[in-house]
Amino acid sequence: MAKVTMSRGKFEGIQACADERGIIAAAAMDQRGSLKKAIAKAHGHEVGDSALTEFKTAVTRILSRHASAILIDPEYGLPALAYRASGTGVLLAYEKTGYDSSVRGRFPDLLPTWSVRRLKLAGADAIKILLYYNPFDQPAINEIKHTFIERIGAECAANDIPFFLEPITYDDTMDERSVEFARVKPRYVTAAMQEFSRPQYGVDVLKVEVPVNVRYVEGMRGFTGQKAYSREEAREHFRRAASVARKPFIYLSAGVSNEVFTETLELAAEADTPFAGVLCGRATWQEGIPVYGQKGLLALEAWLEDRGVKNIQALNQVLAQGAKPWWTVYGGLDQIEVV
Repeated sequence: MAKVTMSRGKFEGIQACADERGIIAAAAMDQRGSLKKAIAKAHGHEVGDSALTEFKTAVTRILSRHASAILIDPEYGLPALAYRASGTGVLLAYEKTGYDSSVRGRFPDLLPTWSVRRLKLAGADAIKILLYYNPFDQPAINEIKHTFIERIGAECAANDIPFFLEPITYDDTMDERSVEFARVKPRYVTAAMQEFSRPQYGVDVLKVEVPVNVRYVEGMRGFTGQKAYSREEAREHFRRAASVARKPFIYLSAGVSNEVFTETLELAAEADTPFAGVLCGRATWQEGIPVYGQKGLLALEAWLEDRGVKNIQALNQVLAQGAKPWWTVYGGLDQIEVV
């Protein structure tokens, strides 16, 4: 395998987000609109921006002790970074939350008062972009998205900082939670991983969905009774998706429970996929939202110190057994030439 050339800024930025073994065990705390709604629902009334910052700060202070990096947004989360554990890497989100639902395509947009340069100055070791992506959508729609990602990749390259891309697959003709979409999801996730591994995008790490919906995997603890795949078929989907990746990739939790995500990672490990870790958010801390809403900050902190820490430690145990260093996809650390 030929050596891969990587700039020093990109190499050191990825390393800053990984642990000493090269595993990315990152916590995600960049939720905005959805988190605000969830906190308001728990409170029983609307909440201000300060509630988001307070929640994010508590999660960051307590859970970053057990994470290699923290992903946060610059809109409400920057004050929380002062409370992160020493040595914890920082990923900053660059996209606006959500998408414009008034037009077809789920097009992305950037935060208007931020740039990669400004995010780097604010403390980012890496930049994250979420992109809703249907690999089989109209070419005119995907051409816009491809161009958008090329621009972000170029901006990250110009500022010598890693680019983490999170493609979230969908199809407007199906409910993404349905068994119908579950049956096509492996093809969609695999196609997205293959597309954004291409060099013109400048992506350094793919933050991807697992290629199956575990609710429809026969034999899983979270199995709902409707079968889309057997356990062995699910393992094969993991292998097939991993085989097309030409960049390091990590899995996102996609809002499932911590128990379900842990079992999902065990399945990925069984398939011997070279995933380089996780960027896990709601699976770890979402059960703390009603605690915070009903009982306040001190109760949230107590819950995080107990249940939240246990959740993230359970994930870390699976990563210790199944995840592989981020440089594995390149054939090893000695196959990367840092320039």
